[in-house]
Amino acid sequence: MSELSTVAELSMRDCFVDTTTALLAEKPRTALVLADISASLFASAAERHPDRVLNVGIREQLMVGVAGGLALTGLRPIVHSYAPFLVERAYEQIKLDLDHQAASAVLVGIGGSFDRAESGRTHFSPADVALFDTLGDWTVHVPGHPGEVSGLLRATVAADTSAYLRLSILQNDRAYAGAGDLVVVRDAGPGAALLVAVGPMLDAALAAVADLPVTVAYTHRPRPFDVAGLRALAGTEVILVEPYLAGTSARVVSAALADRPHRLLTLGVGREELRRYGSAEDHLRWHGLDPAGLRRALTGFLTPAAVAG
Repeated sequence: MSELSTVAELSMRDCFVDTTTALLAEKPRTALVLADISASLFASAAERHPDRVLNVGIREQLMVGVAGGLALTGLRPIVHSYAPFLVERAYEQIKLDLDHQAASAVLVGIGGSFDRAESGRTHFSPADVALFDTLGDWTVHVPGHPGEVSGLLRATVAADTSAYLRLSILQNDRAYAGAGDLVVVRDAGPGAALLVAVGPMLDAALAAVADLPVTVAYTHRPRPFDVAGLRALAGTEVILVEPYLAGTSARVVSAALADRPHRLLTLGVGREELRRYGSAEDHLRWHGLDPAGLRRALTGFLTPAAVAG
């Protein structure tokens, strides 16, 4: 069995656990701070590195504060929990104990947007990436396949800057290595509308534009956004498809194209409170992020000539 096929059978969370466990053994500066979530998956690592694998219990604010203190002593902390607990619940500590103190850490969230929909609104986090936009120069990675996780995590830990790695149960059929900058996956030729798909939204986007003259580009690094790549590819019609709050990257795209006429359609998780449980797939459909929903939005946005073409 090839390495890629082996990785494809793992979840993003599995790849994160395996890579973090390896980093703790390889790099003495690496530390891991938990708030009970995934603690059992790191039990063997905690036994081997009891001074660098810390579980603070169900205290997410403390988890981030401890990570800030570790960073200020010279360690490289990885901080992990479900996205709503890691980002929304502990936002003040991210702002003060990391950002304000210039203490860098790698935050790794699972359950992005509505992966744990059966647990209700407490486990939803569509606004997480938007919250990082209120802070300093954070890097945000949104992998679309388990095969992208290990390389992103290793590079992020080595970078010594603050970063958020957003993991999900949703995934594309294949990995795209080195897709921080925009990678053209489908080229519809000069003048075509440009669709930028972030992370696990790529496959649905490709299905939605199957017979439309739309160029599709992919990225698993929405921050910093590949502005140069966007300007090189964009015509007058640009579509953003993101797996979190709709419009999160609108300001970046609008600023990048401010000197040229363009129309922008932003698709993502809607702001309406649905008050439903269901599954992640149900919420994709309810928010119009399945292929059929994306197709409806695209045909309503693209010029009639483009749709007919």
